[in-house]
Formats: sequence, structure tokens, C-alpha cells
Amino acid sequence: MKLIDIPTAPPAGLKKKDIKKKTDQIARAIAERQHLLYAESKKSVLIVLQGMDASGKDGATRKIFKYCSPIAINAYPFKKPTEKEFAHDFLWRVHKLVPAKGEITIFNRSHYEDILIQRVYKWIDEETVNKRVDAINSFEKLLIEDNNTTILKFYMHISKDRQKEKLQERIDNPLKNWKHNDSDWEQREQWDEYMSCYQDVIERCNVAPWIVAAVDARWYRDYFIATKVLETLQALEFNLPIIPKKPN
Repeated sequence: MKLIDIPTAPPAGLKKKDIKKKTDQIARAIAERQHLLYAESKKSVLIVLQGMDASGKDGATRKIFKYCSPIAINAYPFKKPTEKEFAHDFLWRVHKLVPAKGEITIFNRSHYEDILIQRVYKWIDEETVNKRVDAINSFEKLLIEDNNTTILKFYMHISKDRQKEKLQERIDNPLKNWKHNDSDWEQREQWDEYMSCYQDVIERCNVAPWIVAAVDARWYRDYFIATKVLETLQALEFNLPIIPKKPN
């Protein structure tokens, strides 16, 4: 799976209005399955949204999970590690945030930052990268096999031109100006290096396989990811607990 060969735009022939309506229906269905997941409390779901700045991780989270009960869904944005987090192994801050049984957790960025941005800027060497790849694969295997966690990993596939438009929008639109960060433009200058690192991550960190989501069009992004989430939840079998009646 070569990223350079995968389109970032939606397939031809789709109607935006129809797709947005379908997405809303899917979001409601996701909430229904979340209720069963929580009621049974024997399985969990971890959803990783990973991609370049302005690829739409926040927006996808809002649109897809808007009908879910907040009691059993969590979303965490991974930013620069704190001093305390830097003092531990790189997975320390991640492991404590994975979903408990009955929960859905969304990672906005994730443990993959530690073999992406740190690798792009040469803060770690290739030997460390290889060790961390092995650690991530073992970590995800542990979650799947030991905690009955289903992991969905989405690479938010945005074109370089579309990213520039969305970053500029953060400057021009007062309602989005709070999102503007000069470092996003600096990282954009390392685009080719990031793409190379993402390609390597997709190829080597596949205990839970990556799903490439075309995100140039926000309405299609939401529909595509929501569809995959619902399919995954529908494939899980739930046996709801039955409370025995008290004898008369």
C-alpha cells in the first residue's frame, strides 16, 4: 500500500448532500452499538486518528461520535510530552489512557508521534526507531489479546495543496484562528520526510492494520471513517447481562 498511489479526494459520482445524510444515520447507529458495548463491558475499542496538521482529526471526532453517550467514550489529544512524561518510557503516557472494557477511546494523534515527529527531526536515531516499532507492535498485541480491545487505526490522507488551504483558513477565519500555530507551517516544510515516515509506519506497525482515509473533502472523510467504525462495531457480538429475578 503506497500512499503516493492512493487518492486523497472522494470517489467520483458521490453527492455531498446524500453522503452527509447517510453519515448522520451511521453516527446514530454507532451510538446504538456503543450502548451495547457499554452494557456488556467485556470488550473495548481504540480508534487512532493519525495524520498531518489540518487533516481533520478534531472534526471527524465531533461528527462521527456526536450521538454517543459521554459516559463511555473518551477522546485524548496527544501533544508534546510533559517533563514528567519525558522522564518515563515513551508508552507510559499512552498506556494509562487506553479504553477500559465497555469503552470507546479516540486518540487524536497517538503513540505514533514518537516514531514520526521525533524521527523527522532526528531527535532519535534509527536504532531507537526500530526498538520503538517493536514496542508498539507488542503494545498493540497486548491490548488486543489481553484486554479484548479492537484497534482501528486511520491515516488521515490529505494532499499537500489541501493542507495549505486548511492552514491558511486558520489565519483568515476568526472562528478558527485559535488553531493557528506557526510550527504547523514549519512542519509542512518537512512534508516529504513525513510521508516517508508514515509509509514506513504503515508497513511495519500492522498488528492492527492501517486504514487510509481520503480527507480532502470533509463530508467524505466523516462518511468513510464512520462506515468503518460501524462495520467494526457490528462485527462484535454482544451478550447483555441478565439480572435474575428475585423469587416470590
